[in-house]
This record gives sequence, C-alpha cells and structure tokens, in this order.
Amino acid sequence: MRGGEFGNRTALVTGGSRSIGRAICRMLAAAGARVAVNYVGDEDAARKTLEIMREAGGDGLIVRADVSKPEEVKRMVDTVRKDFGSIDFLINNAGIVDHLSHRELTFPVWKKSFEVNLDGPFLTTWAVKDEMIQRGFGRIVNVSSLAGVIPKIEMIHYATAKAALIAFTKNCGVALAPFNVRVNSVAPGLTDTDRTAQADPEMVARLVQGTPLGRMAHPAEIASVVEFLLSERSAFIAGETILATGGRG
Repeated sequence: MRGGEFGNRTALVTGGSRSIGRAICRMLAAAGARVAVNYVGDEDAARKTLEIMREAGGDGLIVRADVSKPEEVKRMVDTVRKDFGSIDFLINNAGIVDHLSHRELTFPVWKKSFEVNLDGPFLTTWAVKDEMIQRGFGRIVNVSSLAGVIPKIEMIHYATAKAALIAFTKNCGVALAPFNVRVNSVAPGLTDTDRTAQADPEMVARLVQGTPLGRMAHPAEIASVVEFLLSERSAFIAGETILATGGRG
C-alpha cells in the first residue's frame, strides 16, 4: 500500500503536461496516487511534469493521446491499465481555447472545439465508467470554465462547449451515483497559466480588475478543488460544478 490520502489509487489526468493539469498531477502524486500524465504534443513538458511528481514523492508515467480520437483514447486507457491496473480517478482537463469574434468563428473551429472540449471527456469517461461501475468505485472530475457559466462573446465556441461539459457532468453525476461513481466538475476563472501569459496584457488586467478577489488563481488552487472532489470529504456531492473564480460569475 502506498501512503497518503490517495495511496494505492490510480489516476489518469488528460492534458496533464502543464499549468492546471500539471498542478493536479503534482497534487495527486504527493497524495500517494499513481498518476498517468496524458499529453498530445509536448513530450518535454509531460516529462517535466513527471519530474515534478517525483520531486513531490510520487511517480507515474506519461502517455500520448489525442482525446478527441476514440482509437487513441482506447490505447491510452489500455496502457494505463497494463502498467498501473484499474483507473480509480479520471480528471478530464485537456482542452483548447482561442478568442474569436462571431465574424471570425467558422464551423471547422466550432467543431474542433467541441471535439476536444466535449467529445474528449465523453470518450475518456466512457472508456473507464463500466469498470468503475463493476468495482463499485470511481471518481471523475471535469475541468470546465467560468466561460461555461457567463457569456463570452469572443469565445462562443469554447463557452458553449464548456457549458455543455457542465451539463454532461450533471447528467453523468446523477446516472452514475448509484454505483458509487461520483462525477463532478470545477469551473476555474482567470488562472495564471501558459495561455494567460500569452494573452493580451490589457485584457488580462481588465479581467483581474473584474475579479472581486483582485487577482488570478494559482493552478495549485484549482488543483485543491479537484483534490476535494476526489476525496471522501466530498462524499455526498455528485453532479455538481464548483466555481473557483475569485467571486466572478
């Protein structure tokens, strides 16, 4: 048995190579879980996450897969099961986002946003849920966004997909709760991530000004909400979305 709150548990984190995903992986490793770090393009970043996990006293593996592709999701899950056994925790964090006005938004961009931000969580959840049901244990956390709660007129595609992810969470949470498979979601607000660092500084400053707490979230603060939702401290919560937005929304 591994020590820590999540000792002897196996976790799969999609989009785990950087920012919020990396903070979630570190948290899980520090709590004793075996962690599979999914990535799609940047292997070096995934290996850096693995290094950070080891420094935190844990271990894991990296596994490449595009979560929007069924065959790659199947291969990823099979790899994790082969190396670590049954998956206890699934954190659907992989996502893509860009800012486009309604004049710039095209159907291919809309379709791609839904493939990654919504089809991905569906495919990974469906890849693990039956085994969780059979064992009578499973915890799934979807990473949505404040954009799924309030209007984002320059992110119509992304915001709509994240709103749908909240609905997916609600419905799966109710459907799977009788089997002790709890599905919940966290919706972060403005967070200090790689994407934020590359965004227009004036836009970021306006968003910070509009946040009652007056700052961005740290990725570790979002990871702490995920930790709560995976833990038995949230044992009576199913199908819910926690806003971690500094008071916005």
